[in-house]
Amino acid sequence: MSRDPWKSAEAGATPGPRGFLPKLPIPYFGSDDRLAIAEMAEAFGVTHRTLHFYEEKGLLSAARLGPMRVYGEGHIRRMAVINACREVDMPVATIQDLMAALDAAPHQKEADRIFEKALQSRRRELAAQQSILRRQMQRIAELLETGSSGHADPASGDVHLSPIESECLGLMAQGHPAARIAQLMDMDIAAALTLESGIIRKFDAQNRFQAVAKAVLAGMIASE
Repeated sequence: MSRDPWKSAEAGATPGPRGFLPKLPIPYFGSDDRLAIAEMAEAFGVTHRTLHFYEEKGLLSAARLGPMRVYGEGHIRRMAVINACREVDMPVATIQDLMAALDAAPHQKEADRIFEKALQSRRRELAAQQSILRRQMQRIAELLETGSSGHADPASGDVHLSPIESECLGLMAQGHPAARIAQLMDMDIAAALTLESGIIRKFDAQNRFQAVAKAVLAGMIASE
């Protein structure tokens, strides 16, 4: 049987095994086609064990043809949603709650709303993680640059800034507040404040203005 390449199909045109599903691109082979487990695994780039795991967690089911698992169009559409969630590292428990909500969706519009809400929530979680990682990377940079010699001596010009610190210092010298620096450097305000505090500490300064003044005296930034 010849099969079409991946193409986008309206998942809501017909409900899956249960409920309604959001519209996602799927490896659509035709409504009369059935995939064996090996074909299903290959289509989504997962292992047989992953499909078994999803069954164990109640996320996915399969029809039976004798002892063999086979997946129809509805199963394929459902797997497309599960796989998309796993691609953004959504926790299995969260996917279980999402699929249960989709199973109970009374119509397509509600299913789309539920899925969009889940994605927005995951985006907020990832943004928070990104902010934490930035602060941790900044702290590691500070520790590596300080080393075992203790604090740098700004009077001797021995202040070493990472590229992200140098960029922040330049914006501080231009008079931008922390909120504006956060926007310009694509980070949240907490990360910008942490970055600024680290720079002030490296210059052994009391505030941002003193840090900028010491940077000018050290020739690290040009005076206007």
